Amino acid sequence: MPKDQDTFESLVQSIVYQQLNGKAAATIHGRVLALFKGKAPTPERLLKLPKAKLRGAGLSENKFLAVRDLAKKCLSGIVKPRVELEDLSDMEIIERLTEVRGIGEWTVQMFLMFKLGRPDVLPTGDYGVRKAFGLLYRKTAALPPASALEKHGKLWAPYRTVASWYLWRRLDTKGQS
Repeated sequence: MPKDQDTFESLVQSIVYQQLNGKAAATIHGRVLALFKGKAPTPERLLKLPKAKLRGAGLSENKFLAVRDLAKKCLSGIVKPRVELEDLSDMEIIERLTEVRGIGEWTVQMFLMFKLGRPDVLPTGDYGVRKAFGLLYRKTAALPPASALEKHGKLWAPYRTVASWYLWRRLDTKGQS
């Protein structure tokens, strides 16, 4: 996701990519963007698109409902532009963005880490982070409870995002995913 991409566009992309492999998600996302005919996707433009066009681009019914809800919540002010989110705490952002249908805490944590560059995010519900934590600290392939990761993760504050990157990287280098 480009750093200058706004909240709406970033979260539309996140919704499209949920539970799909990268190639399929990229294809659908490209089709959705093509509906905007070279203009930046905005909440107003998305709400003007007919349901049939968005579904025809490959959005499931749930994803269609989620991107429409996102657009409405952007227009109502619940979801703020990136520049305004930067002044809010991580918890305030999580509370606001999880009000959107289809956006859960994990999605917001990824947004905090990769879009806003927040240094102290530990996605305790992330499979890869938990798996690597179990392999490194518990010497077992069994998935540890999120609570164990959260407790140990306090030692990594205020750089839990960096710890998460290292945990993901551990899986990449060991082929343990």
